[in-house]
Amino acid sequence: KIFESLAAKGNNVLATRAEEDVFEALAETKKFPQARYEKSARAIVLEQKKPAACETVLPIVTAGTADLPVAAEAKVTAEIMGQRTELICDVGVAGLHRLFGHLPKLQTANVIIVVAGMEGALASVIGGLVSCPVIAVPTSVGYGSSFEGLSALLTMLNSCAAGVAVVNIDGGFSAAVTATLINKKIEANKY
Repeated sequence: KIFESLAAKGNNVLATRAEEDVFEALAETKKFPQARYEKSARAIVLEQKKPAACETVLPIVTAGTADLPVAAEAKVTAEIMGQRTELICDVGVAGLHRLFGHLPKLQTANVIIVVAGMEGALASVIGGLVSCPVIAVPTSVGYGSSFEGLSALLTMLNSCAAGVAVVNIDGGFSAAVTATLINKKIEANKY
């Protein structure tokens, strides 16, 4: 009913944390044939109108492949808002050399989303290498003493790199909305 109410107004609709059976039930109603399910993001997307485009590219960086579902949520969220994105995967501190080839594009970004579980150190590393805001997203993946994302959250909150801001555990949606608003504001003030 909530999805239907939002769609009736002609808006784009994004349902996050949706399991595939929820999408299948929605599809069975045949009311939203253009709706699609983004499996990696666990999101239902209904794009009814093109949002105002944001030409600036938003880098979304993951420490490991286990962080991809949260990064995918951020990507889908940003894109439904008109934001161009680039996913940079598996460049965490366990293989830091993989990050270096991406530094030139990260250093020209207006804002960067960094998604990391385990100890969450990647946000601080990137924050120390760039001169733009870094939105850190701790994830609930990990083992041992990761405590379902609490270790990563605390590491990110205690970052000594200036410009690192933290959203909640698995908060890909929140990070994407914030980053897209920053980029759109910067673009609006250019002209």
